[in-house]
Amino acid sequence: MANLGIGIIGAGNISSAYLRLAPLFKGLEVRAVADLNMEAAKARAEEFNVKAQSVDDLLANKDVDVVINLTIPDAHYAVTKRILEAGKHAYSEKPLVLTLDEGTTLRDLAKAKGLAVGCAPDTFLGGAHQQARAVLDEGRIGTITSAVACVQNHGPEGWHPNPEFFFLPGAGPMLDLGPYYIANLINFLGPVKRVGAITSSQTPTRTIGSGARAGQEIPVKTPTNIHALLEFHSGAVVNLTTSWDVWHHKRNHFEFYGTEGTLYVPDPNFFGGVVEVADKAGNLSELAPWEHPFGVPNQDHPQRGPLANYRTAGLADMVAALQEGRDARCSLERTLHGVDVMTACLKSGETGGFVTLTTTCTRPAALSPAEARALMV
Repeated sequence: MANLGIGIIGAGNISSAYLRLAPLFKGLEVRAVADLNMEAAKARAEEFNVKAQSVDDLLANKDVDVVINLTIPDAHYAVTKRILEAGKHAYSEKPLVLTLDEGTTLRDLAKAKGLAVGCAPDTFLGGAHQQARAVLDEGRIGTITSAVACVQNHGPEGWHPNPEFFFLPGAGPMLDLGPYYIANLINFLGPVKRVGAITSSQTPTRTIGSGARAGQEIPVKTPTNIHALLEFHSGAVVNLTTSWDVWHHKRNHFEFYGTEGTLYVPDPNFFGGVVEVADKAGNLSELAPWEHPFGVPNQDHPQRGPLANYRTAGLADMVAALQEGRDARCSLERTLHGVDVMTACLKSGETGGFVTLTTTCTRPAALSPAEARALMV
C-alpha cells in the first residue's frame, strides 16, 4: 500500500494521539501540522518531527492528500468544507457537523469533487466491540429485540478548566459523547428509523471545579439529560440515555436482549474491555479476549490502568478503502446518519413528538482480527 500524505489542522491535545498512533498503520505518513496559533503548531510539529504550516499553506501543500480536522466542534463544518474545496480528502474528529444541513452540504460537495470524508469515532473497530459484533452475527443470543445504552456522569465542569463549550448548543452529552454510542449501535444493529426523547437540564448554570477559574459559574444552554427511544429498521428498540446530571450509577454501557440470551458490551469510548454473555437459563460467562490487535493494551490510563487505544484506525481503514475501491467503515454515510439520530433526539425533546429520520445507512463491514492486522505496519 502506497503512503498517502496526511496533514492535521488543530494542534490541541487530541493531535498528539493521532501523531503518536499513526505510525502503527500502513498507508499513513503525517507530513504537516497547522493551527491558527502558529506557536502551537510549531511545538507539536517539533515534538513529532513533522512540518509546521499555516492552515492556508497546509491546504495548498501538494504533499498532503488527506487532512485530519481536529478543530473545535463548532468549526468542524467550515474547516472540512475548506479541506474539500482544496481538493483533499477529509477525516474529522466527532461530531462531523452540528446540523444535518451542514452534513448534507459536505456530502454533496464531496460527491461533486470525488473525494472521501470520514469521521471518528472509530472505537467500534476495537477488539472488544468487534468480538461482541461477532457474537451477534453468529446468532448466539438470537434476534435482538431491545437494548439499553447508557452514558451518565456529572459532566466535564469538575475537571475541565474552560468547560463553557460543553454546555452550548452543538455539545452537551448527546453530541459530545453520543457519537461513540450511536456509531456502535449502527455497527451492531444498522440504521435507525425514528426516535422519541425527553430532555431536560438539572440546573441553569454550572460551577467550574478546577483551574484558575474554579468557582466561576457558566450558563447551560443545551439539554444535559436526554432519555431517548430509538426504533431501528431491524425492529429492535433501544433505550439510550446520555446525561451529565448523575453523580453515580450502576448501569452498564450496553445490554443487548435477544431471543436466546443477553450480551453485555463495554464502554464504547475505548477499544477494549470485557464482553459477557448470558444464556436463556441466566448463566453468565465472560468471554476470553479475542486475538484482535485493536484489543491489545498499549497505554496506561491513570484511572483505568492498561488500555487499548488505536485511534487513527478509522483513518487507516479509510485510506485503505480509497486504494482498494471499497466502502470505508467510518464513512460519511454512517456519520451523517449518526448526526441525524442525535439531532432528532434533541428535536424530539423540544417538540414532544417522535421524529422520523430522513437519512439511512448500511451496517459497516465487520473487522476481523486478520483484517485489522492487515491495516497495521
